[in-house]
Amino acid sequence: MSAGASWRFDAIGTTWTVHTERDIPGAVREDVLSLIDVFDREWSRFRADSLVSSLANGGRAAAPVDTGAMLDVYRELASATDDAVTPLIGGSLEALGYGIRAGASGVPSPAPSWRDTLRWDDELVLSAPAVIDVGALGKGRLADRVFDLLRSRLSGIVVVDASGDVRLDGEGEPVRIALEHPYDATRAIGVASLTAGAVCASATNRRTWGDGLHHVLDGRTGLPVDVVVATWAFLPDAMHADALATALFFDGGPALAQTWGAQWIRVLSDGRAEYQLTDANIELFR
Repeated sequence: MSAGASWRFDAIGTTWTVHTERDIPGAVREDVLSLIDVFDREWSRFRADSLVSSLANGGRAAAPVDTGAMLDVYRELASATDDAVTPLIGGSLEALGYGIRAGASGVPSPAPSWRDTLRWDDELVLSAPAVIDVGALGKGRLADRVFDLLRSRLSGIVVVDASGDVRLDGEGEPVRIALEHPYDATRAIGVASLTAGAVCASATNRRTWGDGLHHVLDGRTGLPVDVVVATWAFLPDAMHADALATALFFDGGPALAQTWGAQWIRVLSDGRAEYQLTDANIELFR
């Protein structure tokens, strides 16, 4: 990728890097940060003042703009993974100590049935206490929205990297992205050269907080997964790529990838790699 301007900032608990051909005007940066702040105030379970925190004991509220887009995809994720992936995994994470609400038991807690508890249309409704967590695809959705805002205001190359969730338009020029080794951050297992679209990664060595505890839980058991340790998904938009990167930790992930027409890679705990790659622009090192 040709030289340009980079903007690095922290938001929603992670580091973002935006690469563009020219410096981003201050007003555009303010709009990006405002967009992220609104999303965070709606969907973060790490903020006591967020919408999802206000619904944790049950209730209803006007549905945020991203509700349908995200939760409709959750329907597909839940169906593909036999409810291993669920939008109500927040309580399970908090039971293991990952969240702001006190009283974590340390005892695994399966997620409640979202079909019985959660509804959305013009309103977002929880009919019983539960904690919404959109972590399976929310960062990808936000990366898409930041990308769309920048694309509408700037010409030339735009790359949005939300710490592993990447959405880009290289204007015909390949952007090389290293695929980080899950056991050694100084190495890569491969490289992708993309001119447009998205690649999202997930790994069990990220967002850890205790022995054997990480952010990818099976909603049916409330336990961290232990067979798959890292995934990558390649699709036109980051929300679906992020969603698939989560689904690939479970048995139904590859079938969902085929339905969505995605390329993908996953690394197992025994070091083996499984993948479906159809384009020469994604290379795995042997």
